[in-house]
Amino acid sequence: MKKVILVTGTSTGLGLAIAVQAAQAGHIVYATMRNTEKRGQLDEAARAAGAALEVLQLDVQDTASVAAAVETVMTRQGRIDVLVNNAGMGYVRSLEQADEADIRTILDINLMGVIRCTKAVMPHMRMARAGHVINITSVGGLVGQPFNEVYCAAKFAVEGLTEAMASYITPTFGINFTAIEPGGIASEFVNTVLNQMAETGGMLEDEYLPALNTYISGAQSRQGYGASQTADEVAEVVIEVLTAAEPPLRRRTSEWSEDFTRLKTGLDPDGRKQQQQVIAQLLT
Repeated sequence: MKKVILVTGTSTGLGLAIAVQAAQAGHIVYATMRNTEKRGQLDEAARAAGAALEVLQLDVQDTASVAAAVETVMTRQGRIDVLVNNAGMGYVRSLEQADEADIRTILDINLMGVIRCTKAVMPHMRMARAGHVINITSVGGLVGQPFNEVYCAAKFAVEGLTEAMASYITPTFGINFTAIEPGGIASEFVNTVLNQMAETGGMLEDEYLPALNTYISGAQSRQGYGASQTADEVAEVVIEVLTAAEPPLRRRTSEWSEDFTRLKTGLDPDGRKQQQQVIAQLLT
C-alpha cells in the first residue's frame, strides 16, 4: 500500500536515505529540512535513484514551521500515514564542561523537536484511527555512554515518550509507535564530533581529556567492527518497519546494536511484552 510519509531532517545522512528509499519504494514522501537551500544533495540522490519526492521547509525548533508543513501535507494528500522523526543533533562533552545554551539546544532539537512534530500529526492520525510515528533514537537511548550524557538524556526521553504513547494510543486509536535504535552511522563520527567540539569551545585541556581521547580513538576503531552502519543500511530497516503489518515498539538496526543493548532488551527485544503488560495492568 502506498503511504504518505513525512520525514524530518532530510538534507543529509539518514534522513536523506530514508526519504529516497521510501520514494523509490513508491510511497508519497515529503522530505523536510530547516533550510531548503540545502536540498541539493537530496535532489541529486533522488534523481540517481529515479525517485520522486516533495521537499518542504520544516524547522523542528519552530512550532509554527512544523504546523505549516503538516498542514501543507494534509491539504495536498488528506492524510499522513507515517511520521519519521529523524532530525537530531549529536553532542559529545561532559556535563561539567557543557554550556547551558548548548544543553538547551540539544534537548530542544532531539526531544522537543520530536514532541512538536508528533503533537502536530496526532489530531489527524487520531481522526483517521490509523498512523505510525517512527522516532529515530539510538542505542544511546537505552545505554548511557561516556561523554554523551546530554545526548543520551534526550534519547532516553524519546524512548519514554514512545513507550508511554504506545501504551494507550495504540490500543485506543490504532496508531503505532516505534523507536529505531541504530548503533551509529559510519565514517563521519569522529569528524562530526571534532567539528562539533570546535564549534562549542574546542577540546578542553583538563582532567577529562585522557578519557575523551580514549573514547574518540576507540569509536574510530570500532567502525570497522559493526558498531556503525551506512545511512542506507539503517534506512532499509526503517522502510521494513514502516511497511510491517504489526510494527515493533522498538527495533535495533544491527547485530552490534543488539549485542550492545542485550542486557536491557534481552527479555523483550521488540518491546511488545512490556507494552502489553502496561496495558493489562493500567488500562484493563
